[in-house]
Amino acid sequence: MSDYLIVGGGVIGLLTAHELAKTGASVTLVEMSATGRQSSWAGGGILQPLYPWHHPGAVNTLALWSQAYYPELMLELLEATGIDPEYRASGLMILDAEERDLALAWGERHQVPVELLDRTQVAAAEPNLGLRLDNALWMPDVAQVRNPRLMRSLRAALDKRVRIREHEEVMDLRVEQGRVIGVRTTSEQLAAERVVVCAGAWTAQLLERLGAVPKIRPVRGQIMLFFAKPDQIRQLTLYREHYIIPRQDGRVLIGSTHAEDAGFSKTTTSQAKEDLYRFAVELYPLLKRAPIEDHWAGLRPGSPKGVPYIGAYPGVENLFVNAGHFSNGLVTGPASARLISDLMLGRPPIVPPESYALETPRE
Repeated sequence: MSDYLIVGGGVIGLLTAHELAKTGASVTLVEMSATGRQSSWAGGGILQPLYPWHHPGAVNTLALWSQAYYPELMLELLEATGIDPEYRASGLMILDAEERDLALAWGERHQVPVELLDRTQVAAAEPNLGLRLDNALWMPDVAQVRNPRLMRSLRAALDKRVRIREHEEVMDLRVEQGRVIGVRTTSEQLAAERVVVCAGAWTAQLLERLGAVPKIRPVRGQIMLFFAKPDQIRQLTLYREHYIIPRQDGRVLIGSTHAEDAGFSKTTTSQAKEDLYRFAVELYPLLKRAPIEDHWAGLRPGSPKGVPYIGAYPGVENLFVNAGHFSNGLVTGPASARLISDLMLGRPPIVPPESYALETPRE
């Protein structure tokens, strides 16, 4: 029997396992495919909610805590595994003129640096930008990671401390006399003192038989990858709710499509490919000469207002949920993992937990 059993091996599940394993407890993690291969792998790796002034305070609370903790976490993982997640405080340039006043006010309120660049500064920062702008916003502290490398690093850090069972789907949560006692998988029954569901877009499916169902649904997003040269595009850029992410090796990510309600389908579409390409070459015309290397889709765990569910599952003792982070799982993950661990262990929570409880209305 495990002290803790985690359902789901995305970034939320892996970070939760990382936190719980620090206590010396026995931890088992069950993942239906390979760890870190769903939306955690598919995303862009920007460590900030896009346009954070449009997000509820509950999302920004988790994000700000996580942003402060990320440098320590990245150093810890690098030293433990030798795998570099390519964490980089690259800054973020936002080109939407209509966001200027909201962004500056938000930055002042939260003590987050938000600067206004003039035309000369924009051209100096990004000489290959295809738009000619009078000004742009600059957030110098925004960082990014390379998602697949972070997933590999997290997995390697857990290998000797957590029992990981991949390609094994949890079919049912085992509940007796109002208390969770483990799970039934495609292979066998696993016993545990406490269970936490971190199954992303699949969370509601797993919990629906128990009664209270969190409002989490799959929301497809698509991303395109260009094979460009290093330093052709310098800045992490946000414009019209799309982002451009230059990597250290020159590759450039373009994402993401807006919310697509396509059920659990991760099929890419020709329309999305066309739309992403048009956006990319409008913003950076030099990408017309760069080959498209890849185009993929992921399923984000959508929730009302993007506020995740973090806390005890009502009516079932020792059952917990940490899911529904929508497109902000990476940036809010460390705080979410710490918060659910605090609640499971009876420690003082790092942030007030009420906003994330399953009983809290979201609409």
